[in-house]
Amino acid sequence: MSSGALIDSNLPDLQLLNKGKVRDVYATSDPNLLLFVASDRISAYDVILRNGVPDKGKVLTKISLFWFEKLKHVIPTHFVTANVDEMPAEVRKYKDTLEGRAMLVKKAKVVPLEAIVRGYLAGSGWAEYKKSGTVHGIPLPSGMVESQQLPEPLFTPSTKAEQGEHDENISPERAASIIGQELYAKVERAALQLYKEAADFALTKGLILADTKFEFGLIPAAGGSEELILVDELLTPDSSRYWPAAEYKPGGPQPSFDKQYLRDWLTKTGFRKGLESGPEGKEGQGWVMDESVVEGTRKRYLEALEMLTGSGL
Repeated sequence: MSSGALIDSNLPDLQLLNKGKVRDVYATSDPNLLLFVASDRISAYDVILRNGVPDKGKVLTKISLFWFEKLKHVIPTHFVTANVDEMPAEVRKYKDTLEGRAMLVKKAKVVPLEAIVRGYLAGSGWAEYKKSGTVHGIPLPSGMVESQQLPEPLFTPSTKAEQGEHDENISPERAASIIGQELYAKVERAALQLYKEAADFALTKGLILADTKFEFGLIPAAGGSEELILVDELLTPDSSRYWPAAEYKPGGPQPSFDKQYLRDWLTKTGFRKGLESGPEGKEGQGWVMDESVVEGTRKRYLEALEMLTGSGL
């Protein structure tokens, strides 16, 4: 099954600017526009698995497009078109590869923060809370349990690490010192509003949006100023923790539609920090998912798409 996964986009006549964990970013003949291609690669714990999940890039793209449209009143986005026929000529010839998994976007100067919003106590937030009663240094009420809803959604930024490095959870004060107080306030306001509106909507579809990560960028605006816009993907199972609302039970981990399934498998298979390049004794060979993990992950991604948007691929 995973043989049908697109691991590398491979568009030889286009200039590849960046190969991320999932996305390949290409230059276009328009200096203000970039081509984003969502591959079927998947990563967890900063490990990019050697085999991919078929159609995952298409699911991510469709979910992002759905949310871009739904939340466009909150903040402008980098999205221009997902219709390959409307893209520059040099891109159109790769239509067969790109259909359903590519977006033409505005080129932006990326704000160097991962803008994380948490509505529930999970993941690294829960790990920190158990140690110190805080999340990103923000004090929380005592006696909270894993997966409990927070009194209010929290904006908890992290540093934006280079590929292969780990993002670092930081306090709001430190984040503001990195990008400046004025820009920080704009990012925080937009991120919280995006999260609240998305979480409210997701709940009507039977999904809890426990937390998510936004990315922002700046583009030139009138009078030499800069405008803040939303960039990258939006509210996908790669950047968000979605839980089925019907099965929600605070006090432990929740079943989820995100990469938790893959993370759990990696941990069970012996992964730990330091073994990013492969299993013990096979360092450098990479990690390959069992076919059942590929299928299980694919099923969860498709289910999230269908629940959110009411339609599949």
